[in-house]
Amino acid sequence: MDWLRAALAGLIGLFAPAPAPDGVFYGYVEGEYAHLGPRDGGILRSLAVARGDTVRSGTVVATLDAVAEAAAVDEARARLAQAEAQLDNLRKGRRTPEIDALVAQKDQAEAALHLSQAQYRRQTQLPAGQVVSVDRVDQARAAFERDRGRVAELTAQIAVARLAARDDEIEAAEAAVAMAAAAVRQADWRLAQRSLAAPADGLVADTLFVPGEFVAAGTPIVSLLPPGNIRLRIFVPEAWLSRVAVGRTISVGCDGCAQGMTARISYLSPRAEFTPPVIYSRETRAKLVFMAEAKPVAPTVLNPGQPVEARLLP
Repeated sequence: MDWLRAALAGLIGLFAPAPAPDGVFYGYVEGEYAHLGPRDGGILRSLAVARGDTVRSGTVVATLDAVAEAAAVDEARARLAQAEAQLDNLRKGRRTPEIDALVAQKDQAEAALHLSQAQYRRQTQLPAGQVVSVDRVDQARAAFERDRGRVAELTAQIAVARLAARDDEIEAAEAAVAMAAAAVRQADWRLAQRSLAAPADGLVADTLFVPGEFVAAGTPIVSLLPPGNIRLRIFVPEAWLSRVAVGRTISVGCDGCAQGMTARISYLSPRAEFTPPVIYSRETRAKLVFMAEAKPVAPTVLNPGQPVEARLLP
């Protein structure tokens, strides 16, 4: 019976929950990848990176065909130039040669006015003893009034010719210019979307297309892993749960890692689970644990899937 008791004790010890030795928690490295893809589909024209490359933020990693978008930009800019020219024309008034012609006509009318005024004055101021008929006086007065009216008419025409268009016409033209400028910005934006740029510094984890292939809208072309997207996923035994909290700093160790690496816990799962099959240790195998996530305090060189060990710092 002694051997049976020993066997039962060993079996219970194997499956009973127990704290990790010396407060060591096991886990692995996880990465959140940024998948870069186009808003609209098209043919992939160039791929500027390869798997394993390190890129800087803003670096163009891929370009798609942009013939239609470039033509749309040219059209939008031409429409803007047309709208601006129409607005300038409304603000200037009539052309200079037309105004010069009106000025010449006014000069002629003023000369005729001087002549008719002199004739009318002579008819009404004859020397003593000379008599003129009433009809001739009326004709002279009518010619004088006619020429004076003609001068006034041409003066008004010149003033109008030098004026810009009406306010409502100018406002409509200004609105057309603003609309055309917005169309140019939109066309430029669509053209810029045909080039994919890295949103942050990072490692090119994978490229999913080669130049010449058609890429559907929203389909990733490049998978990028920024250093800030590296996090640790560790599993805390139930017995140690009360000592672990969000914001707690832990020390991290792994094969080939630098000494003194630390991380800060950013998430603690509220639900218990059993140790994942990828986490192996002699002491914590098949025990009830709580998953926690931690972010490295300083930039580190860690690879997704790499096993790590964590300890609580005082």
